[in-house]
Amino acid sequence: MEVVEILKELLKFKSITPDDDGAMNFINMFMDGFDADFVDVNGIKNLILTKKFGDGVHLCFAGHIDVVPAGDGWDSDPFEPELKDGFVYARGAQDMKSGVAAFLCACKDATKFNGTLSIILTSDEEGDGIYGTLEALKFLKSRGNLPDFALVAEPTSSSTFGDTIKIGRRGSVNGVVTINGVQGHAAYPEKCVNPVHQLASVFSDFAGYELDSGSKYFGASKIVITDIRGGMEVVNVTPKSVKIMFNVRNSELTSCEDIKRYTEHIFNGFDFTLSLKESSKPFLTDESSKIVIQAQKSIENICKISPDLSTSGGTSDARYFAAFGVPVVEFGVVNDRIHAINERVLQSEVESLYLVFKDLIENFE
Repeated sequence: MEVVEILKELLKFKSITPDDDGAMNFINMFMDGFDADFVDVNGIKNLILTKKFGDGVHLCFAGHIDVVPAGDGWDSDPFEPELKDGFVYARGAQDMKSGVAAFLCACKDATKFNGTLSIILTSDEEGDGIYGTLEALKFLKSRGNLPDFALVAEPTSSSTFGDTIKIGRRGSVNGVVTINGVQGHAAYPEKCVNPVHQLASVFSDFAGYELDSGSKYFGASKIVITDIRGGMEVVNVTPKSVKIMFNVRNSELTSCEDIKRYTEHIFNGFDFTLSLKESSKPFLTDESSKIVIQAQKSIENICKISPDLSTSGGTSDARYFAAFGVPVVEFGVVNDRIHAINERVLQSEVESLYLVFKDLIENFE
């Protein structure tokens, strides 16, 4: 079957996270000739497909089969793919069943390869993302079969197919500062300890503060205020406390401990509590890594453009490969309609993505 036909079959599965709706079984049957391991954890279905061609390197392709809910307002059924004016319309068309279809077909058609090809698929990426790719990699590590290199087929292209490879991602740290005061009557401020006034005295030194100056591939790690809450929504009572919620998308130059240290410095002298949760750590694959160089060459061979190396955007499952020491890149179709109503992907991009992956496999040594 051609790659676009496989994509259309995948798009018919109503695989709203974390349900795969039978897509994994379909993929397993389609990929005959590959050994299959189902790794199910807490109701999450993960599939690992492996085929050994020779004693060379182990190259892994990875992606997720789950999608976000479609919502209302579509011009067609979001789970009945429609081909119109060169576009395939359906939920998951860009994010990321196009990438999955492309690497499934490229791996199935592979003949010129002297190592091991593997595929990791999960139905837990759009949701919590903790029982998916991470668990699959734990399984492979327990078998002594971690890949040497990996490519996650997320839709990385910005405006033109082939224009961007992701070679890293920023980390993400969420924080909550609660300043405790003494509630009282607004007419007697001298009898109160107003936490809002305390916050105001240091706010400009906290909100938007850049914890580092950035690096070649990362922008500055900045404190971004996401919410401030306090009081009872009455005009004559000062608040007992004020809560400040913030997020830091951090580079490799700033750790969670650095964020903690600066926050405690700013609010020193106040009665406050701080909680931090590190959702993901930053990572960067060296630009001289074989997977980066060969991905660039394959894109140039097929797309006739030189891709930018980027770390922009949110988190992805590529972080799990990095955590296991596996050099990883991300590459896929244009991402201008991900999670949107009438999500769509160009048929020609899907076909070209298949050719890029096929070229990568054939020339990866």
